Amino acid sequence: MPGPQLAIIYSIVIVGSTELLDAQVLPKKHEAQPHYAAGHRISSAIEELKRALPDSKAVVTDPESLKTHGSSEHSYHPVSPHAVVVRPKTTEDVVKIVNVARKYQMPVVPYSGATSLEGHFSGYPTGSICIDMSGMDRIIKINVEDADLTCQAGARWEDINQALKHQGIPLFFPLDPGPGATIGGMIGTGCSGTNAVRYGTARSEWFLSITAVLPDGTVVKTRRRARKSSAGFDITKLFIGAEGTLGIVTEVTLRLTPLVPTKVAMAQFPSVQQAVSAVQDILISPQGPHLQCIELLDDNMMHAINDAGFIDHPYPVSDTLFFKIQGDQAMVKQTAKVVKDLAKKHGSTSFQFAATDAEADEMWTNRKYALMSTIAANPGYRCWTTDVCVPVSRLPELVQETKKDLAEHDLRSTIVGHVGDGNFHALILFKGEEELKAVEDAVHRLVHRALALDGTCTGEHGVGVGKKEYLAEELGEGTVELMRKIKHTIDPMNLFNPGKLYPDKKDEKRK
Repeated sequence: MPGPQLAIIYSIVIVGSTELLDAQVLPKKHEAQPHYAAGHRISSAIEELKRALPDSKAVVTDPESLKTHGSSEHSYHPVSPHAVVVRPKTTEDVVKIVNVARKYQMPVVPYSGATSLEGHFSGYPTGSICIDMSGMDRIIKINVEDADLTCQAGARWEDINQALKHQGIPLFFPLDPGPGATIGGMIGTGCSGTNAVRYGTARSEWFLSITAVLPDGTVVKTRRRARKSSAGFDITKLFIGAEGTLGIVTEVTLRLTPLVPTKVAMAQFPSVQQAVSAVQDILISPQGPHLQCIELLDDNMMHAINDAGFIDHPYPVSDTLFFKIQGDQAMVKQTAKVVKDLAKKHGSTSFQFAATDAEADEMWTNRKYALMSTIAANPGYRCWTTDVCVPVSRLPELVQETKKDLAEHDLRSTIVGHVGDGNFHALILFKGEEELKAVEDAVHRLVHRALALDGTCTGEHGVGVGKKEYLAEELGEGTVELMRKIKHTIDPMNLFNPGKLYPDKKDEKRK
């Protein structure tokens, strides 16, 4: 039997076996819908995709690729491999893929940076088409005079900023989620990052326009490049946080902002509660607008950074705030004095600036790679990462109660957070299935603790599979039902990323 045919059969067998496993072991997470393609229809769809995209590397069916594109080593939600992975280069290619998916009634799952943590790109058990957008990473045009940029959805935010720097353009794109995140994925999850305290999140005005392919194959562009418009609905925001369930984003126009000089400082505190309490006073001070970032790293996180082996000089092992102060030299000096005084008022034991730009870069890199440091410092452990967000005034209570809860259940953890906007991440370590269940329970308690404080189940990771059970409690049944109506209107066949974002109705009835 020829190799390509054997690979297709292998992919169908894998999907079929996973479907059986899900039906018997994980019935509450996936409900295979009978109208989706199976068996020979999947095989026919794959053959048609190969004809539509004849490049030899465009359509992939080898088992390892199907598995890796449908799962993440940092996510512990139910997963399934895809039936096929397709790699488009243009919006027209995506239209061809969507038309094949609709013809054969196969679910479509977008994939790009693979940094999502809530099961966003896991395959569907009956067999799904994974659209790997990572190859659509071109910067199409930079409009320096208008401070905007148009790119394909697979472009990474770091590469965009590096390209601007390389060309000597004093602008940057300020949304900075985890390393490797792409623009399409950032739109899908409604991301933010360390700069959110100053520049806001994906739900701000940073995405001026989106080009997307809808489930019926229609291509829409949500608006033109004008900085503001009151013409009709804000369709752009309809796709932000929709997690690929309404359309496949292919091109985006981003708003850029001027680069402002910054200085990095850090302050140590005797406790997390004192550190977080200091943030409230700093933000409402007259110098608050000059804080670009305020990041919390608890004592366990500082210990992990020291032990991970990535730094030359260890940091003090205390609950720590990292600050990025922006402005000219006089403004930085003035702001730093206020920050230092307010930190001292809340018990800070030290306050110091990075001595050089290189040291500042190292400090911020250590914050951005918190997950890697946590894993490296705890060999043999796996790590479940989750996030919640509450009003800033409620953050000290949330962090204190969470640390107490994790300690009482003997769970190793590190905590990092964008505390300037009330968002923090718990990185909880475990070995074996018994501890995994304890971690899952701890995450459940954390979410309900945040909701009780008028917060949200996710500040920036998105909903995916892992957080959809909390959506009705957070948003209300009426809002969730409106979301479903919008989904059904745009995607009546439920082809785009099914099983994600929208709560299962059986879960609501059980509650």
